[in-house]
Amino acid sequence: MSTTEVKLAAKRGAKVERPRKSHRAVGGDLFWAYLMIAPLMIGLLIFYIWPTFQTFFFSFTKWGYFGTYHLTGLSNYQLLLHDPDLGGALINTLIFTVLSVPASIALSMLVAVLLNQPIRGVGVYRTLYFLPAITMPAAIAMVWRWLYNGDYGLINYVLSLIGIHGPRWVSDPHISLYSLILVGIWGGIGYNMILFLAGLQGIPRTYYEAVSLDGAGPILTFFRITLPMLSPTIFFATVISMIGAFQVFDLVYLMFPAPSLVIDSTQTVVYLFYKNAFLVENKGYAAAIAVLLFMIILGITAIQFQLQKRWVHYV
Repeated sequence: MSTTEVKLAAKRGAKVERPRKSHRAVGGDLFWAYLMIAPLMIGLLIFYIWPTFQTFFFSFTKWGYFGTYHLTGLSNYQLLLHDPDLGGALINTLIFTVLSVPASIALSMLVAVLLNQPIRGVGVYRTLYFLPAITMPAAIAMVWRWLYNGDYGLINYVLSLIGIHGPRWVSDPHISLYSLILVGIWGGIGYNMILFLAGLQGIPRTYYEAVSLDGAGPILTFFRITLPMLSPTIFFATVISMIGAFQVFDLVYLMFPAPSLVIDSTQTVVYLFYKNAFLVENKGYAAAIAVLLFMIILGITAIQFQLQKRWVHYV
């Protein structure tokens, strides 16, 4: 039965039997489908899934010299409970996450709302704000170390013009972590801004036209229309940003190179993993740290997915 005959029969209300694909045709479609996703699945298996199982296995081992290891049971996890460096790294990571993620989300949303307006040169502004997301971490760290320099940095120079003696941003253990947080907030705005721009442009204009007829102002419109409609994007950006914040390493490594006097005040869990795996050569304990971090991120993400049922509104 041709396509035209099927449409005519459907209009008359007759029962139409659509042609079914043969098993050979279905098998051919499945073959090509699996062939198309095979490179991605192989890459995930080699570079993500298999290393994850390796890390779990290595967390129960102790490594010696020349790449040899032997099973030690739960000794690495028992060491986690009594390691003061791990406690400090966890606190630093939590402070970095709690302060940087909400601030980055809020500023990204503000920038996205402003750049969603029909203003001149909006494409240039969007590009400038997105540049940190595609800039190499080494370049970012080098620029910010110069800005933070206590003697000839630009920030302290500007402060001196108004009579303020700037602090030692990267060498004072009391404020070095907060200097790192500022860089983390700045670096996360661009990526989240793109997400929020996509979410804003997906909101139907009819909603805004309806509330404008009711006389709602811009602030009421934002909280009644924009924010609820943008909640799925906010949820996604929060989950991704929080996972990235818990895994922060490159900024710590590049902005506070060893032997830095403030590394104990700024080292995160991932940096502690790096130190044990590559500097101390204690790979079994480093694997246990990685497993602990994995469980923490998994638990927090699961809690976020449970809480999102209360505040995320899907259309």
